[in-house]
Amino acid sequence: MESNTITRINPQSQWSDAVVHQHTAYFVEVPESGADIASQTQALFAQAERTMALCGTDKRHILMATIYLKHMADRAAFNALWQAWLPEGCAPARACVSAELASPDYLLEIVFTVAVPRV
Repeated sequence: MESNTITRINPQSQWSDAVVHQHTAYFVEVPESGADIASQTQALFAQAERTMALCGTDKRHILMATIYLKHMADRAAFNALWQAWLPEGCAPARACVSAELASPDYLLEIVFTVAVPRV
C-alpha cells in the first residue's frame, strides 16, 4: 500500500471495517456471536485475525489495544484468553476499561492499532 494513501476496507456510512494509513491499520471489533465472555472473546479474536489478514498483517504486529469490558469482573477470564491468543513476546501496549457498550448483548469491544509490514 502507498504510504500516503488511506485505504478503507468495507466502508459503510458510519464506519469502515478497517482503515490503513502509513503502514498502520486501525479497526474495532465487537463480538458477532457468543453468550459469555469466553465465547465472545474467542469470536472477537477470530474476527480480528480476519480483519488483520485483509489489512496485510497479523497479531504479531499489534501495537496497541484498548479493551472495553462490560463487567470488570470478566477481566481475569479475558486476560487468560488474551495471553493464550497472543504469540510469545508480542504483547502490545494496552488499556482495559469498564464501559457501557453499544449493545446490551456485548460483553467486550476492542480497538486495535496494528503495524502493516512493508511488502
